[in-house]
Amino acid sequence: MGRSSIVSVGLITLLALAWEAVCRLLEVPDFILPPPSGIIAAAVDKAPLLFAHAGATLLEIVLGILLSVAAAVPVAIAMFSNRAVERTLTPLLVASQAIPVFAVAPLLVVWFGYGILSKVLMAAVIIFFPITVSLLEGFKGCDREYRILFRLMGAGFWQTLRLLHWPWALPNFFTGLKVGVSVATIGAVIGEWVGAQQGLGYLMIQANARLRVDLVFAAILYLSAMGLGLWTLVDFIGKKAVRWKGSS
Repeated sequence: MGRSSIVSVGLITLLALAWEAVCRLLEVPDFILPPPSGIIAAAVDKAPLLFAHAGATLLEIVLGILLSVAAAVPVAIAMFSNRAVERTLTPLLVASQAIPVFAVAPLLVVWFGYGILSKVLMAAVIIFFPITVSLLEGFKGCDREYRILFRLMGAGFWQTLRLLHWPWALPNFFTGLKVGVSVATIGAVIGEWVGAQQGLGYLMIQANARLRVDLVFAAILYLSAMGLGLWTLVDFIGKKAVRWKGSS
């Protein structure tokens, strides 16, 4: 464990101890703010229930990531290959980020129902923008001398894209993907809040209605672990995919 990891664990431990002390000293009711010990107890006692709902949410997030990547890559390529397409789509992309996700979620539920599809689309909407923008900036940031060299060697657009621009943009792509997966839980959970039959968001709504705030925090704990795990996995894959960058 590195020094930064030790500092992070120490800081989290101090915050948890302070939280526990405040709840105990002020005798805060559990239905208002449960202590960390109560949240951990709920996370352990209700582990089968939480794991079942976490599996549904994780599936929605993973499918949303795959869908967003499948859409973001061709869109970024189209914007890079044609300035008119970039000028047309850029305002639409920016405007899409200005729309509150809570405004979109009910519409997706109405259009696609209470099943998994509306949650997958909600997660994909959240992830799509950072991947597209990061990949486009990676394409555009390619060194001019390399582009001239490929042009002099007679390489066409698609050959240059495959052999030069795509490898060059990979670090940007994985940066955008890490940003996307870290916020992907937001889209899935909001979709489950609006209308769902399973998932951690659905469980949080049900637990909140019964004043089981400890279970709500336990679900948040599972969501945080999922987000951190996905971010770590993407970071690991990214380092393997662009390992040449460190030695260049």
